[in-house]
Amino acid sequence: MLEKLSPNQRLLFAVALSFAFFIGYTTLFPPQVPAGTDTNKSVHSVASSQNVAESMGVNPSVEANNTSAVSTIKATNSDSLVTIKTKEFTLKVDTLGRIGSVVLNNAKHDNKDGKLAELIPTEGAKPLQIRFADASLDAVAQKTPFVSNVSAIALGEKGKAEVILTQVLPTCTVTKNIVFFADGHYEAAIHLSNDEKYFLYLGQHPKINDKMMTVIGDMVYAGDGLTTIFKDGDVEGRELFTDVHLLSAFDQYYATIFYGFDKATQVVVERDIHDNPVSYLEGTKNFAFKGYIGPKEYKTLHAIDPVLTNAIEFGFFTFVAAPIFKALMWLHSIFGNWGWSIIALTALIRVFLYPLTQKGMVSMQKIKEIAPRIKEVQEKYKGDPQRMNAAVMEMYKKHGANPLGGCLPLLLQIPIFFAIYRVLLNAVELQGAEWILWVHDLSRMDPYYILPILMGATMFYQQKITPSNFTDPLQEKVFKFLPLIFTFFFFTFPAGLVLYWFVNNIFSIAQQYLVNKQFAAAKAHRHEVHIAEKHHEKN
Repeated sequence: MLEKLSPNQRLLFAVALSFAFFIGYTTLFPPQVPAGTDTNKSVHSVASSQNVAESMGVNPSVEANNTSAVSTIKATNSDSLVTIKTKEFTLKVDTLGRIGSVVLNNAKHDNKDGKLAELIPTEGAKPLQIRFADASLDAVAQKTPFVSNVSAIALGEKGKAEVILTQVLPTCTVTKNIVFFADGHYEAAIHLSNDEKYFLYLGQHPKINDKMMTVIGDMVYAGDGLTTIFKDGDVEGRELFTDVHLLSAFDQYYATIFYGFDKATQVVVERDIHDNPVSYLEGTKNFAFKGYIGPKEYKTLHAIDPVLTNAIEFGFFTFVAAPIFKALMWLHSIFGNWGWSIIALTALIRVFLYPLTQKGMVSMQKIKEIAPRIKEVQEKYKGDPQRMNAAVMEMYKKHGANPLGGCLPLLLQIPIFFAIYRVLLNAVELQGAEWILWVHDLSRMDPYYILPILMGATMFYQQKITPSNFTDPLQEKVFKFLPLIFTFFFFTFPAGLVLYWFVNNIFSIAQQYLVNKQFAAAKAHRHEVHIAEKHHEKN
């Protein structure tokens, strides 16, 4: 069947199948940028990792499978030592000096079971966790509780509070001086009375909902804007970085972040037994840094430190998605409603693409008009392909028709759609954002499937009024089923994304209607001129 398709039809068919495949798997994978892996690891570093492995009782076969044992952190139960309450979250520091719990108080962040969102997973390493390279010292450290200068703190909207944690070990005393802020970030300074080699863990990424449509894992933002993503289940080994501006463990909407440390600090990302990333810093005797745990809200992150906005990552099409996201925020500052902002954004994009889409629609109309003549030429020269192609191209040229004219607008819209897909899927700002009537949360699927049905209906109507030159009835039937297929795919998509696609269809229908009307008027005019000329010849 495909060999009977024109180049334009083949492209449309390929894009349709690619889009269906994309939605079916619902994952856009950004490529990893090659990082500066240090292959010349020192003997001391390797030995340190092995010592920590032994202290944790790791199975030696793990190391044989090329999984660095230092990343295998067992879940450790510990009591809460300090509780910090703010309007937005409740944070608890446990007796091992780690951030053991961060619960978001706003209901819009609730997990799929309706429970308050807990950003710190129970398994694996936790933020601010220290592991010593010396196995015997580490074994003692994991059993020796910290003491604190305070036990409970309540912070106002712009408040801050200092917590001093102290752990007395046989060979040194560990002091963690941490200033917590109500906006979710903190400033920390770690001091060891004696110089001991240790690793400071970022912790596992939040796991609020099991979202399969976005990338989750760890991210390193280093050097001159170099971003490296380590996806869950796809980490191959250990990588070392320096000159790191930001280290993040993230899911769809939330992140645990370290930043503000010295450029010389060595950052390590390696895989655990599940091939998930585990990130940590190699600390020093006196080590200062900053951290953040919470939603990836642009305004909040930018207010804390502009570098944190780099934690908002949109994948391969970030270069398109980032300006689209900023445009969406600007529109929201005008309309005050994310739903109307999405509609306004769609209108802006359509205006931007109008010249190209107009050219493509006109070209398709011209091809439709000369399709019967093209068929005659193909029949006439079917035994001579070279002559047939030359005659067809000559006819296209004569009538000002470009067989690829409808492809360029389509190709340009692909990265734009994928960019908007990532923006609307990753924007935590859409959580709990109402539009009108039944749409109370643009980040979740339409509970009544109204928007997906409207999207499918408009897609069907757009297809109906769009010129086509199918010669095979089977091909036409396959294309007619696409709106139905897409409708079912969009049932589970966030309402904000479906709203964009529905409104985009409306604009496409309006533009196609105008083009069709112009061509009908031009055709009627040509017919009148032809009748007038015939009448004149008779007289």
